[in-house]
Amino acid sequence: MLTGRRFERRQPFGDRRLLRLAVMAAVSTHHPHLARSQGMPYWRLSAFYLFYFASLGALVPFWGLYLQHRGFVPLAIGQLMGILLGTKIIAPNLWGWLADRRGLHMPLVRHASVLSVLCLGGIFAADSFWSIALVMTLFSFFWNASLPQLEAVTFNHLASRIRRYATVRLWGSIGFIAAVSALGVLLERTGTGVIPVMVLVLYVGIWVSSLFIPEGTHPPVAQSGQSVRALLRSAEVVGLLTSCFLLQASHGAYYAFYSIHLANAGYSTAAVGALWAWGVAAEVLVFLRMHRLLERFGARSLLLASFALAVLRWVLIGNFVAIVPVQVFAQALHAATFGVFHASAIHLAYHYFPGRTQGRGQALYSSLSFGAGGAAGSLAGGYLWTDAGASVTFSVSALAAALAWLVAWMLVDRDRQF
Repeated sequence: MLTGRRFERRQPFGDRRLLRLAVMAAVSTHHPHLARSQGMPYWRLSAFYLFYFASLGALVPFWGLYLQHRGFVPLAIGQLMGILLGTKIIAPNLWGWLADRRGLHMPLVRHASVLSVLCLGGIFAADSFWSIALVMTLFSFFWNASLPQLEAVTFNHLASRIRRYATVRLWGSIGFIAAVSALGVLLERTGTGVIPVMVLVLYVGIWVSSLFIPEGTHPPVAQSGQSVRALLRSAEVVGLLTSCFLLQASHGAYYAFYSIHLANAGYSTAAVGALWAWGVAAEVLVFLRMHRLLERFGARSLLLASFALAVLRWVLIGNFVAIVPVQVFAQALHAATFGVFHASAIHLAYHYFPGRTQGRGQALYSSLSFGAGGAAGSLAGGYLWTDAGASVTFSVSALAAALAWLVAWMLVDRDRQF
């Protein structure tokens, strides 16, 4: 078993170096200039993504450790982490329906953002499983409601340049890297009690950044006659949503237990943060070239590749945790299992749900994949982790990713239209 201190001496990268690499890569791109020349609020949108995913970087990798520190067993941790993802089943769809009905997205984003701040404050008074579950349900309900609507706003601002989405979204990855790297080092000095404080500060940043983003102009197809119900009868749409559900279910154990898995193997919190940051740094590099990958290979091929690489990733994480180079490689695959997957899936969702169905379409994608899929995977991971251990848990994750590949191969975009 490898100790965290030995890992830190031998690791081929440092937190600051990773962050500097990601920022330099992002700043060097010319896409902000292109977006700005068309009147797109590039930096205001990017600030929201940065704070939103920085909060994710503070929450997802370390919340399980925070709950463990408060005395919860793996099953309870899996259930509580499932709440963070489970609220995505209801919240995005409810707020997506309201946004499409009103024809406006940003007022709802702002309301959801400030309510998430207010609800998270309750965590400092919660002292039992059920009180913490209530607080997590409330703040994650509003937190999870805002992103799908912001995604619709971003696509409306991009207009015909939708393949440039990744050049805005990459700032979310940079925010994640900054948060997970800084918090990993900070926890070495302060302990896990600082985690909810840092998350609250970042939630305030989400709300403030939302105040400066203008509403996007709906594209000309906004008056399309197809309803969401009619679109959901399409085999391609069903295949996309089903495969996304399965892939995110395969991520459930990863989000809930990967940090605990590493800590049990002797990695320090700084090393844990560095591995998370490394995975998202690889994701940033993919986002910078994602528009070219979509043009060359198409969303279907990229989606299938991301599913196949997810199978490999979970096998490596579940069975070779003590081998540092293997974990470095497995985390690099985050570029595919999240970066390539998300950019390809959201690209297809944008085309499958045109015009005034955009809000609900993005909400369905978010709620059924990251919400229902992530919650199911987290809950299943909690049971498997307790009874069968890490190897079996991540093997089941690999099986879910393989099923996602099969569904996508059979149903999604067979004619390669997008």
